[in-house]
Amino acid sequence: MLSKNVYAYQIGDSIYLNITNKCTNKCVFCIRQAKEGIAGYDLWLDKEPDLNELLLAVGDVSQYREVVFCGYGEPLIRADLVIETSRVLKKLGASVRIDTNGQADLIHGRDIASELAGSVDAVSISLNAPDALQYVSLCQPQMGEEAYGAMLKFAASCKKHIPKVTLSVVRLPGVDIKKCREIAVNLGAEFIIREYLDVFT
Repeated sequence: MLSKNVYAYQIGDSIYLNITNKCTNKCVFCIRQAKEGIAGYDLWLDKEPDLNELLLAVGDVSQYREVVFCGYGEPLIRADLVIETSRVLKKLGASVRIDTNGQADLIHGRDIASELAGSVDAVSISLNAPDALQYVSLCQPQMGEEAYGAMLKFAASCKKHIPKVTLSVVRLPGVDIKKCREIAVNLGAEFIIREYLDVFT
């Protein structure tokens, strides 16, 4: 049976890169729980792409406003591929964004943001809670409460190396949006609220 792996999918004038199904979180609100997938695309993979397969899936970057690393998993689990691909895409004139849970440094044990400098224009980090306790409850990170602090540290590092940094939060009962916004402001980051199951932000 031929593989139907979707490595790149288009929404509006942006193209999204789906490079892994692995994730260090198991968020209670995750879109992966929606059987219909995203915008009609089935993003479950039976094979992860390499650089050449990813570039082939993207095609001509000039037809897109933005190339976004965002699929059914945490893209920075495959940080080396993201770094390598971003450098190529940037040379081709693409605007590059990464949507991430912000745990890359904890996963890899090194400063990933500094390696993305110069090839990534924007990063959107899922904050999702005003404190570690609620973050663990909502996002169920494999690395426990440590993941929350690591995410904030990663965001601060991104501010040093990447032009646009945004923290996002899903609007859920019991989540203090005001406190989340204050965290973003204190980091010098932008802030957005995502509605439940909204995958387009």
